[in-house]
Amino acid sequence: MIEYPQKETYTIQDLREIVKLLRSPEGCPWDKEQNHRSIRNDFLEETYEAVEAIDLLDMELMQEELGDVLLQVIFHCVLAEEEQAFDFESVCDSICKKLIIRHPHVFGDVKAENTETVLKNWDQIKKETKQQETDADTLRSVAKSLPALTRAQKVGKRAARAGMDFASVQDAAACIPVEYQELQDAIRKQDSANIREELGDLLFSCVNTARKLKIDAEQALSESTEKFIRRFEKAEQLMTQDQKHMPDLSVQELDTYWEQAKQ
Repeated sequence: MIEYPQKETYTIQDLREIVKLLRSPEGCPWDKEQNHRSIRNDFLEETYEAVEAIDLLDMELMQEELGDVLLQVIFHCVLAEEEQAFDFESVCDSICKKLIIRHPHVFGDVKAENTETVLKNWDQIKKETKQQETDADTLRSVAKSLPALTRAQKVGKRAARAGMDFASVQDAAACIPVEYQELQDAIRKQDSANIREELGDLLFSCVNTARKLKIDAEQALSESTEKFIRRFEKAEQLMTQDQKHMPDLSVQELDTYWEQAKQ
C-alpha cells in the first residue's frame, strides 16, 4: 500500500507524483503496463469528452473532463521522462517559446491590427520554424489522425491561403452536382474503387462549400446526425403506438412514418 498525504487542495505537482507512483513497482498493474501507443485512444476519447462539455457549456463537467485530458498529458510526460526523452518542464518550455515566437505583434515590434494579419504572420512563422519549403509542405503537415472532414477543411483552408481557392461560394457549390454525377456513373459501372474515389471527391466538394460558407463541416454533420437520431426516435415511437415493428414495414410505410416524424 502506498500512502499519499491527504490535502485540502492538490496541484499539478501532486498529479505528476501520483502518476509516477501508479507507475512504480508498488503501483497499479494496469498503469505499469501502458506505453505511448496503448493510451493513444484514451487521449482521443478524453479530448472528445472535453469538447462535448465545452459544447454543452457545462462548467462542472468541463472542469472534470479537462482534468482527464491533463492526466493524459502528464501520463505521456512521465512515460517520456522514464525514457529520458523529455519531461513536463520541457513541454512547458517548448510551448512558451512557441507562443512568444508566433506572437511577434505582442512580444515584438511587428504590427498586426487585425486577425487576418495575425493568422498570416502565424502561418509564415510556422512555415519557417518547421522548415516547410513549399506550400505543399504545409498541406502535408496537416495531421492525418484528424477526423477526415476536419482534415479536409484544414487542407482546403491552407490551400486557399496559398492562393488556390474558388472565387465564390457558388463556384465551390457548383462542383457538388458534378461530383455527384461522376459518383452515379461509377455506381452504374459497379467499379468499387472508383465509387470510393468519387464519393470522396463529393465529400471534399461539400467540405469546400462549407469552408467558403464559413461553416464547420464536422459540426454541421454532427448536428445532422443528432437530427437524424431525434427523427428516428420519434418515428419509432409512432410505430410503437400503432403496434408496428420497423423490420416488418415496407419502404413506403417507413417513409410515411419518417415524414410524420419530421412534422
